[in-house]
Amino acid sequence: MFGKSKDNTANDGRVPGPVQQFERPAAAQSGAESPDSISAISADVTVVGKVTGSGTVKVFGRIEGELNAATVVIADGAQVEGEIVAEDVTIGGRVKGTVHANRVRLNGTAAVHGDIFHRSLAIEENARFEGSSRREDTAVEAPRAAATQPVAVHEGSRKPNGSPDREAHDAAAE
Repeated sequence: MFGKSKDNTANDGRVPGPVQQFERPAAAQSGAESPDSISAISADVTVVGKVTGSGTVKVFGRIEGELNAATVVIADGAQVEGEIVAEDVTIGGRVKGTVHANRVRLNGTAAVHGDIFHRSLAIEENARFEGSSRREDTAVEAPRAAATQPVAVHEGSRKPNGSPDREAHDAAAE
């Protein structure tokens, strides 16, 4: 219609428009994990337990527990209640707990209630920080890469597949 061809493929066989195809990195194709893997916890997700990642973990939702990764980004509006251990931490949301990192950056929207142990600390104007800051010379190291998944979530009374742990439930009932 209107003089357009009905053939929707480009000369090279790809479909034009918003659909794009991406090449997987060589490390991902060989089964090894990419060193810049990024995992995200979306705004409508609450995680209770321990979150461990070997790459970057971006939090847009809420974590109640420990967060351990190479790089952690707490987005504006996100909340973490617990300990954060990472090489690099950028905070734009709320954190209640202890932060251990080589480099910590508090954005202007950050609200931190707890202690920060760091090698380098940057605090932007309007950031709120209640607690103590202590410089440490010992470096924080990133966790090693997991064999199959970039992020592992450990919940208190659940098995890794998400089904309730009957033994823990039965023991709690006694």
